[in-house]
Amino acid sequence: MPDWLKALLLSAAICGAIAVLAWLSVVCERAHAFDSGQYEGVDPKTRAWFKSVRSPHGVPCCDISDGHITTWTRKPGDSHYWVPIEGELREVPHEAVITETSHPEGESVVWYVRQGPDSVYIRCFVPGRGV
Repeated sequence: MPDWLKALLLSAAICGAIAVLAWLSVVCERAHAFDSGQYEGVDPKTRAWFKSVRSPHGVPCCDISDGHITTWTRKPGDSHYWVPIEGELREVPHEAVITETSHPEGESVVWYVRQGPDSVYIRCFVPGRGV
């Protein structure tokens, strides 16, 4: 193999290694940023409760969305719960309501995911004390 080809292959390998290292540093930094210590002061019992809550279908509520302490209301003649999310009252689907457990301190909690600019999917809701 000619020397110039060896040099070219070595150069390509070095560039590839640098690209992989750069990608790994970005991934690791994002993982570190995700756990920014915002839950550092949370009681371990409460943290364990958040991790243990399951939807009525058995899916963990915390696997793709965070739980948010909230309030709720009901509209006259309506059996749905309504929760404020990002400044707008949103209807909680019946299949998201969890009544088999309650927040350790009696708070209401909603788990939701934004699915576009105008769409929010409410994954789970524990009523707690409400308003």
